[in-house]
Amino acid sequence: MFSKLVFSTLLFFSAMGFAQKSKATNTVLMGGKEVHTYAKLPALNKPAPKFTLTDVNMNDQTLESYKGRYVILNIFPSVDTGVCSASVHHFNEEAGNLPNTVVLCISKDLPFAQKRFCGAEGIKNVVMLSDFRSDFGWNYGVELVDSAMKGLLSRAVVVIDPSGKIIYEEQVPDISQEPNYEAAIAAVK
Repeated sequence: MFSKLVFSTLLFFSAMGFAQKSKATNTVLMGGKEVHTYAKLPALNKPAPKFTLTDVNMNDQTLESYKGRYVILNIFPSVDTGVCSASVHHFNEEAGNLPNTVVLCISKDLPFAQKRFCGAEGIKNVVMLSDFRSDFGWNYGVELVDSAMKGLLSRAVVVIDPSGKIIYEEQVPDISQEPNYEAAIAAVK
């Protein structure tokens, strides 16, 4: 009986590992070299996957918290890089001019680092959220699965309408480049 339980457990976890490895990855570039994300971004015109992320005060924030508003997800590897910092600054400047819209800046950075960054940089118009203890990167297909950046998030932008449907997405083709800000902002206007 015990051996059947052990065998069944091993078979289950082997199948789970195979299923994760067999899922289609998405190729992006990092400084011109190929790296891979877990999957592609969620499809347009479909409901956005739910998530729970951690804010700079260590509180849980869910997608449901922003229902009834446009939500711009600015997804990136780390606030401690130049391009990521630039994207947070750019969306911070734009966020104040967008009615009924919230910009969520999402990375694997710890909430303490995000809070320090916002304080030092005067960031006040966006919401910083950490994926350090959730499955957001897998659910949105943006977690890097190889390279030195394995485990971090790729650079992407997703716009969700007030009903919770995805109306714009961009997986930035090269992580070292900034996203198309104008297209993301146009999606909410």
